[in-house]
Amino acid sequence: MKTNSMKTKLSNGEPVFGCIAPNSDSILIETMGLIGFDYHILDCEHGPAGVVEVENFVRACEVRGMTPLARVRELNRHLILQFMDAGIMGLIVPGMKNADMVHEMVDAVKYPPMGNRGLGPIRAADYMLGKMSQEEYVTFANEQTLVLPLFEDISALDNLDEMVKVPGIDGFIIGPRDLAMSMGYIDGPAGHDDVKETVDKVIKTVTDAGLVVGTVAPNGAAAKGLIERGVQICLGGVNGLLASAGKTYLNEAKN
Repeated sequence: MKTNSMKTKLSNGEPVFGCIAPNSDSILIETMGLIGFDYHILDCEHGPAGVVEVENFVRACEVRGMTPLARVRELNRHLILQFMDAGIMGLIVPGMKNADMVHEMVDAVKYPPMGNRGLGPIRAADYMLGKMSQEEYVTFANEQTLVLPLFEDISALDNLDEMVKVPGIDGFIIGPRDLAMSMGYIDGPAGHDDVKETVDKVIKTVTDAGLVVGTVAPNGAAAKGLIERGVQICLGGVNGLLASAGKTYLNEAKN
């Protein structure tokens, strides 16, 4: 278990920048770390990666100084346990609609007394062969792990005031595409003022509670604008960033 540099920056009020990808390719992940991103999210909700790939994903992040995060497919405490035991330092769970679900998420991510995660001689605990005692490890792990429920459904807005009060969470990630879909916009969030207003309500409610907010920033200008609105976790898609850079390259070469 290593110090979570992403959580340290967030605690200091600094913005953090990272990527999400549906695969665990170690060369790609190491490249993102060398570019300078703070964290990387393995998308196991929409992507094919699972618990088998997680350990090497974590290792690739650690080698290049990035915090390894994962988005799991569902609120399943046994699945979450396997991801955390592999060394994931921040967890994102989709479909979070009320405080009970957030409580369950914290319970699965955190060891007692904060939660009810089981303890075994696994990678995150240095196979119980490291310098920390069990008590030191449990305390350290609870301090370093990030709990980031995913806000992506308009039905959760009425429950958000209670959701932000759940002990043990660090903040929320806003999923704008699914949020817009839940509001009836199948064309996405762009151009719909009520979607932007909803996002701003979420940002305010979460930050007023002393928590952090993250959401999608497709480019640097968008990230800068989000930071000005109170967002600390700026998230880019690897495919989108690659497409943008690739198109720029081809346009410059051909024109």
